[in-house]
Amino acid sequence: MCNVMNQYINFKNLNKALRGFYSKKPFPYAVIDNFFNKKIAKKLEREFPDYKDKNLHEYKNYCEVKKTSNNWNLFPPLTYKIFSTLNSQQITKYFSKKLKIKEVFPDYGLHGGGWHLMRNKGKLNPHLDYYIHPKADLQRKFNLIIFLTKGWKKDWGGETCFYKTNKKNKKIPGKISKKIYPKFNRAIFFDVSQNSWHSVMGPKKKITRNSMAVYYLINPIRKNFSERKKAFYAPTEKQKNNKKILKFISLRSNPKHFSKVYKTK
Repeated sequence: MCNVMNQYINFKNLNKALRGFYSKKPFPYAVIDNFFNKKIAKKLEREFPDYKDKNLHEYKNYCEVKKTSNNWNLFPPLTYKIFSTLNSQQITKYFSKKLKIKEVFPDYGLHGGGWHLMRNKGKLNPHLDYYIHPKADLQRKFNLIIFLTKGWKKDWGGETCFYKTNKKNKKIPGKISKKIYPKFNRAIFFDVSQNSWHSVMGPKKKITRNSMAVYYLINPIRKNFSERKKAFYAPTEKQKNNKKILKFISLRSNPKHFSKVYKTK
């Protein structure tokens, strides 16, 4: 890996974390601590916008409450360089070789990626990602998320949760299998193309849970082809008998009708 890349990313830790990637349960994943060079991580944290920044998109509905931006024009210089690096040919070739996949493609548009910010009233229900990218006609395969809030403590919540498969009902996840708290400069990399139910538990503090997210794509695997073109959410335990929320979830996952309920501020 070239010297410039090594100035940004700790490949020693990344290589180590990816060992046994495909054997992990409930689906392939890796947790990489100290993902970025320490100085880079600190600078990236300082470049995040304030939670109240009017340029951020606000998602506010029954299943998702958070703020995001994938607008390259809004990224400060270092953030711009890092997103460029994470979408570079060197990185996609690295993952292709490491994970033994013929071709891995970047998502330059950061569809669903970019900056993600969540506060104490935030939420992200258990869900399955869409299967086919709406613009690129490629399969969404991997998600890389790097947490960038200094001093995050375990009792502050904000964990990313992975769920077991529910063998009795495919429309909802099974029990939580893994919780990963958003320690500063920790990254998670996981396969979103399988029965990869995941969620984020709402932070318990007003401190903003900041993260950078990137997705990687592959040529569609036709034998596993799915018609899922929108994310499919599951209700929480408290929501499961609420007809209004269940209707929202049904419409939210429908590519023809999602716009009736899927709104951003």
